[in-house]
Amino acid sequence: MMDIESPTKPDGVNTPEPAPEPMALTPLATVAAAAALLAACGGGDGGGEGPYQEPPAVAGVIDFPTNGFANPAPASDADAARFLQQAQFSSTREEIAELRGNGSYAQWLANQFANYRSITGWNWLEARGYGAVDTNSYFFNHYPADFMIWNQLLSGSDMMRKRVALALSEFFVTSLNSAEFTWRAHAYASWWDTLMRNAFGNYRQLLEDVTLHPAMGYFLNTKGNQKENTSTGRVPDENYSREVMQLFTLGVYQLNLDGSVRTSGGVPLESYTQDDVTNLARVFTGYDFDRSDNIRHTVPGQTYTIESKEFARKPMSLTASRHSNLAATFLGTTVPANTAGREALRIALDTLFNHPNVGPFFARQMIQRLVTSNPSPAYVARVAARFNNNGSGVRGDLKAVWVAILLDDEARGAQSLQSTTFGKLREPMVRFVQWSRTFGGTSLAGSWKIFEQVNPANQVGQSPLRPPSVFNFFRPGYVPPGTALSAAGATAPEFQLVNETSVGGYLNFMQSLIERGINCPNPGVPEAAYNNYAYDFVASYSRELTLVTDATALVNHLALVLTAGQLSANARQLMVTALEATPVTSTSTDLVRRRRVWAAILMVMASAEYLIQK
Repeated sequence: MMDIESPTKPDGVNTPEPAPEPMALTPLATVAAAAALLAACGGGDGGGEGPYQEPPAVAGVIDFPTNGFANPAPASDADAARFLQQAQFSSTREEIAELRGNGSYAQWLANQFANYRSITGWNWLEARGYGAVDTNSYFFNHYPADFMIWNQLLSGSDMMRKRVALALSEFFVTSLNSAEFTWRAHAYASWWDTLMRNAFGNYRQLLEDVTLHPAMGYFLNTKGNQKENTSTGRVPDENYSREVMQLFTLGVYQLNLDGSVRTSGGVPLESYTQDDVTNLARVFTGYDFDRSDNIRHTVPGQTYTIESKEFARKPMSLTASRHSNLAATFLGTTVPANTAGREALRIALDTLFNHPNVGPFFARQMIQRLVTSNPSPAYVARVAARFNNNGSGVRGDLKAVWVAILLDDEARGAQSLQSTTFGKLREPMVRFVQWSRTFGGTSLAGSWKIFEQVNPANQVGQSPLRPPSVFNFFRPGYVPPGTALSAAGATAPEFQLVNETSVGGYLNFMQSLIERGINCPNPGVPEAAYNNYAYDFVASYSRELTLVTDATALVNHLALVLTAGQLSANARQLMVTALEATPVTSTSTDLVRRRRVWAAILMVMASAEYLIQK
């Protein structure tokens, strides 16, 4: 299918914008920010049918077993901020007060599990007019999905659900980068809605919804996959059967409950074989986009028609004549010959779901996304045990998994703050989202025209729903070579994004972002319209400006809301000294006052104690 979206966007989209005028940072402030950053980085739904209805308010405390996990209230604002930065994206003063007002972490979690108020990604596209069949050819373009996902992440309610959905998008990986089919933006809005809908549900249902989703079907070749044909030599495509085991359920090696690899004679035991891949592939044959409504739309000014967008949010349909009727034996299970396709799929997904690897494999990666890159084996085992049994005999209860991750003593205990091996590098896109939500980021025109941000030299260096491959932006087992981490065999997945270009690019991007926001093309219209650029996406800094005449109070406030109070006394004093080099009083101009706020935020967000989240 033709792609009307230009591969090289004109007028500066995905290319460096003209260098902004530098902020009025003193040399000390600039050097401090850069030095801190370099020190940290080593120097070198299917839904959309209608709006979700808000459930009634939750009565009482969390309505499922916590199974012995800690259930205290945060003892301080810093404790509350730390929890919030793991469970969602930001920890504003208001969010801290809300958490502490709930009386316990568990009650706050119960409220998050009950509420779902956000507009779906699909409905957002529709409200913005991207479902129209007109001369803008939205049905051939990717960019509406970028606008949609940034709107979802940078604003709105249901922040924990969105944080978890983003983590799930890095486990069940598809990529908008390679989506070359009609209504691709709607398909990825539906994909996001699927992750949101299942975020607090059951892993088994999520696995099925992922498997049958059109975005995944296209990405890993289940779409159009057909049974064997001996006369032509055709065999079922093995892409999804391999990746659903390797990346979405089992991993490569057999695991103990604590995530350690099982061995025999010192040799790791593989979790599946090529025969398993070949046999399982037969189950995933016969599926394709569900275009059964047979609706076609006339495109204005064109001789071709476009199908209805409804297939983009429907599970793929099964054509029995294209489904393999051969027996399929994999992972100790056999799907008998001539088993109907839907039943074969049920058997296969049940087999994958019940494999003993799934709990520890999934648990470790979700801990990595939310809390720490190197969880102890005991931490992994505790979370995996809750995956296996939520306390009421239910396997795969994701609410129980998030409770186990977030209320574990390693996540909440003060001892972790003192550890030199605990914590994780904040992902670039998570830093961007945190900045927006902390400082009142908004699209003035309501258009949210933020394109992909994957260029590490002058953008975020990472963009949601756009990983470069099925292996995500980084591998969960990545160990930075030639570092103290490699000597210790410690994993640091996000460091796979770190290099000289991304380190400098982050500083440059944040300096421009903090001061000016993002330059968007013609914010007044929904189409890309690469003209009439304006800084439409900006932050307000309303609370920060009330503290601006007191450099110490400003830095302490930023230390709380950005680092959960983990900015050291020495770093705070260095920043205060740098800020006070340019006096700010109640009679200072608005520009002078804002420059102090901008400089303070840049220094904190460039510091090692911010970049490494504990």
